[in-house]
Amino acid sequence: MRRVALILLVAGLALAALVVFGGLQPLGATVAFACIAGAALVPWQVHDPDASREIEFGANPVETDVARALVAGMPDPNVLLDRAGRVIHLNAAAAQLVPALRRNELAQFALRAPEIVTALREAIATREARRATYLNHVPVDRWMELIITPIPVPTAFGGVDYCMLLTFHDQTPLRRVEEMRADFVANASHELRTPLAALSGFIDTLQGPAREDARARERFLGIMHAQAARMARLIDDLLSLSRVELSVHVRPETIVDIVPIVREVVDGLEPLAAERHVEIETALPETPVLICGDREELLRLFENLIENALKYGASGGRVMVSSMLDVSSEGNPEFRVVVRDFGPGIAPEHLPRLTERFYRVDAGDSRAQGGTGLGLSLVKHILNRHRGRLLIESVPGQGASFTAGFPPARDVPEARS
Repeated sequence: MRRVALILLVAGLALAALVVFGGLQPLGATVAFACIAGAALVPWQVHDPDASREIEFGANPVETDVARALVAGMPDPNVLLDRAGRVIHLNAAAAQLVPALRRNELAQFALRAPEIVTALREAIATREARRATYLNHVPVDRWMELIITPIPVPTAFGGVDYCMLLTFHDQTPLRRVEEMRADFVANASHELRTPLAALSGFIDTLQGPAREDARARERFLGIMHAQAARMARLIDDLLSLSRVELSVHVRPETIVDIVPIVREVVDGLEPLAAERHVEIETALPETPVLICGDREELLRLFENLIENALKYGASGGRVMVSSMLDVSSEGNPEFRVVVRDFGPGIAPEHLPRLTERFYRVDAGDSRAQGGTGLGLSLVKHILNRHRGRLLIESVPGQGASFTAGFPPARDVPEARS
């Protein structure tokens, strides 16, 4: 409006000068002034009526379509409140997270967690950002973090008002990772502490009462050697698991023939099979089977599977290692290596958890067999890196079978191992 007034003032002065000094008739000057005034006012008359209404009545800028579109376009759940705590805008993610939220209603009625209500009241009172972490039980338990950000909004009379932007972040994956890390450290510490305590105890005994007892010294040294080997296996498995996890997103590109790898593992475990009085039977193809793989990791994978079968299925007297070309559940070709024992088998309730770190069906028997509780977890991670999968089947009293499935390599000229 100031621009229009300035234009009219200049036009009036110019026309008055023309009337006085230029001989312009007053009637003509009046008509010319009316035309100029009409032209100056036309833009205000054809302006968007909604915008004119907002300017005329001083509507809140955050209630415009632009603000609504900004909130709707945010990926995280977001809610915009006025200074009284009423909902102005909310996006679809927020409506899904808190279905009770309604526009023009107080958010406190829908967000009933005490942590949220307290943080919101403090943010409104102090006009400072607040954070709150709370546990959402509906529809499933989820840890959520709420960030309340006060946003200054200019008013129609030149002042500043505030509205509150509520942003929700799902912290559940981070919480689960932290819990898994804490459990892993606790389990690893426990597994290392047991053999370490045995070593310390026997060392003290050998330095004290059994210093001159040759028979006790021989027996204790044998136990110490076994405990040291157990710690070495555990540390080796931990390092292997860490290396595989770091590179799980990088698929191996080297083309290898998987059949010689399986045969090499079987030959290397023959002494253990003879010690356990178990016969290893193989049914492997004579032709190469090519996959994209890491040879050292594949050796470790089959060592774990076949060694487990020899240790925990020894009562069956034999272990069968076979292979086949099959089709996966997605309809893709899949090369499978099956390791089957004929021992006591595994109860159904244990099958889903066998690949968890440090999970054991029988902790005492596992430790007695020299197991670390990490073998099948390592197998699962190696298969994940090779874009394969692990299938476990067992019937109590009839043994168990572990199947490693790999996608075969395509369009390769020759194998490199």
